Amino acid sequence: MRAWEVVSPGPLAETPLLMVERDLPLPGPGQVRVAVSTCGVCRTDLHVSEGDLPVHRRNVVPGHEVVGHVDALGPRCSRFAIGDRVGIAWLAGTCGHCQFCRRGDENLCPQATFTGWDHDGGYAEAAVIDERYAYRIPDGLSDDQAAPLLCAGIIGYRALRRTGLRPGGRLGIYGFGGSAHLTAQVALHEGAELHVMTRSEDARRLALDLGASSVGPADAAPPVRLDAAILFAPAGEIVPAALGALDRGGVLVIAGIHLTDIPRLRYQDHLFNEREVRSVTANTRRDGEEFLRIATRMGIVATTTPYPLEHADRALADLAGDRLTGAAVLHVAATS
Repeated sequence: MRAWEVVSPGPLAETPLLMVERDLPLPGPGQVRVAVSTCGVCRTDLHVSEGDLPVHRRNVVPGHEVVGHVDALGPRCSRFAIGDRVGIAWLAGTCGHCQFCRRGDENLCPQATFTGWDHDGGYAEAAVIDERYAYRIPDGLSDDQAAPLLCAGIIGYRALRRTGLRPGGRLGIYGFGGSAHLTAQVALHEGAELHVMTRSEDARRLALDLGASSVGPADAAPPVRLDAAILFAPAGEIVPAALGALDRGGVLVIAGIHLTDIPRLRYQDHLFNEREVRSVTANTRRDGEEFLRIATRMGIVATTTPYPLEHADRALADLAGDRLTGAAVLHVAATS
């Protein structure tokens, strides 16, 4: 099968990814093999490829927004059958018995493993997943639409919930890519007043088309005080501006897995009056199941740009260069 490997993490200009031929992976006990139809391109894939996140597995195959059909079952599989359409997301495994798993916070499990980082992902014609961590894709979602929901959508959903935003509250979003444009739709559907700050003019136009009340540059001050904000851009220098835009009791949630250094904060200017900073670490399977139901019910629409599998490196370069609006999706096989 064809697959992309991270052979030498570093800047994209130094070609860290290489397309190779591999044998089809064989599913082990409790695992299913998925013939990949589509795979979304996530900024985490870029961080793994460029070495911002040190690779956990040599020559790992990136990609954790995977949609396809089960084409092989390992021993003791019972949840899926051959031909079922499933999704593979970021969270690939947890220990199941630590204090975090027992209390329902499996995303914090110290032994958690992840697709496209610890396990080979979807920049390939097939991938293997523990069937307990796969998602059944709702019939109302096409392969193209479903792929970005499996990380960008789920993480954005968890970030929105961690803001504690009340109905009718004022939400600021900093950075407006694959995750943010999906999160914005959920927030707007639930009655939020949305203000978007991003450096991309195309992304600002998309935000207005979706219903944002205002848009501006990434470091701009919104026209109103915010009840909550989500930082999607991996830029720590935006944190002081986002905190400074919060109203009393406001919450800033940082949604990325990687962030550049945060400049020095002034307590009175950025944190006083019970303003808070929260982070997001992966997601639980419960988050994923909830979000897929909500996305289907709300009619969330992903803005996507298709790329053939052989152009995965170009998709990552376009993501890094802010030449994408919405999400990139790799077409690996015929899609439904």
